[in-house]
Amino acid sequence: MYRLKKLNPIFKKEHVDAIIIKNLINVRYLTEFTGTTAFLIITPKKNFFFTDFRYKGYVEMHLPPFYTFIDTATLRGTGFNDFLKKENIKKLGFESEHMMVNQYISWGKNLKASLKPLSDIDAMLRIAKTDEEIDHITMAQRCAEDALLKIMKKLKSGKTEQQISDEIEMAAFTYGGENEVRISFKPIVGFGPNSAIPHHQNTNKKFKKGDIVLVDMGFSHGGYCSDMTRTFFTKPPTDFEAKIYNTVLKAQTQAIKHMKIGNTGGDCDKIARDIITKAGYKNNFGHSLGHGIGLEVHEAPGVSAGNKNKLVENCVITSEPGIYLEGQFGVRIEDMIHVTKKGPVNLAKYPKKIEEMIIKK
Repeated sequence: MYRLKKLNPIFKKEHVDAIIIKNLINVRYLTEFTGTTAFLIITPKKNFFFTDFRYKGYVEMHLPPFYTFIDTATLRGTGFNDFLKKENIKKLGFESEHMMVNQYISWGKNLKASLKPLSDIDAMLRIAKTDEEIDHITMAQRCAEDALLKIMKKLKSGKTEQQISDEIEMAAFTYGGENEVRISFKPIVGFGPNSAIPHHQNTNKKFKKGDIVLVDMGFSHGGYCSDMTRTFFTKPPTDFEAKIYNTVLKAQTQAIKHMKIGNTGGDCDKIARDIITKAGYKNNFGHSLGHGIGLEVHEAPGVSAGNKNKLVENCVITSEPGIYLEGQFGVRIEDMIHVTKKGPVNLAKYPKKIEEMIIKK
């Protein structure tokens, strides 16, 4: 119920009679429902859960008692308008980021209620994490770290990027348990020059001794995601390679120190970007410093240039600066940071000092 209370300020501020929640991630956050079809209508006094007959049995057993279940079959024809009239809903707020244009047009024509777009519902609900959510994110990270450590120890000539990605994906299933561990996104594996492509698509390129290897991966635990990037050397790095790596590490480290309550995502991005720019690689760092993470790999708050939204207590964000030298190699280092009253807490424990990133075989 406390999660629903996060919506209370909207009723007074926006003067709506009800809020419809259609984003399935938000539905999950508010009800723990993980099916593929559902939406909520929340009013100041009542909460309604809509899904179809496929989930009726599950919902009757697991739906929190402060929701009323309604089969979507009852909304056909005039059913939706009948419901709105019965509950005296004349002004309906909706998640503006998750409304399709064609549905908005259709509802505008057919519903006997006015529509009010509501922005930043995702952030309002999910930006601040509970201790339980932090525990899920941390456990996802520990599983991912354990898997990566084992896989990189087995790296050998002839293995392809796709094979390493597949090994990471398969490793996630070995943890099992009631909080099923899965990959949170398709792992990115880049050998040699492919490490210079920030969101490289895995290929059948074979690893050979001496390649720089970039791995960007994450697992989920209890539905909550982790995200981590490490750049490995398979021979002692040259002075130039070491310079690039340590510049990225310095940018990441200094930005993390600034990830405190009240500072903005833009502030943090600027600290990392200024370090990389001063080193002469302004044009080789083309993406944002980071992003929020939780039930989705990318969610609020943003950690990008010019972002003026302030970091709040118990948000979790990434710090992932990079330098990418086309045709040569790339370096990215990524950790997840828990923003607390006492300052930033790094949830990643995987090594990242340059001497620790040399695979000795």
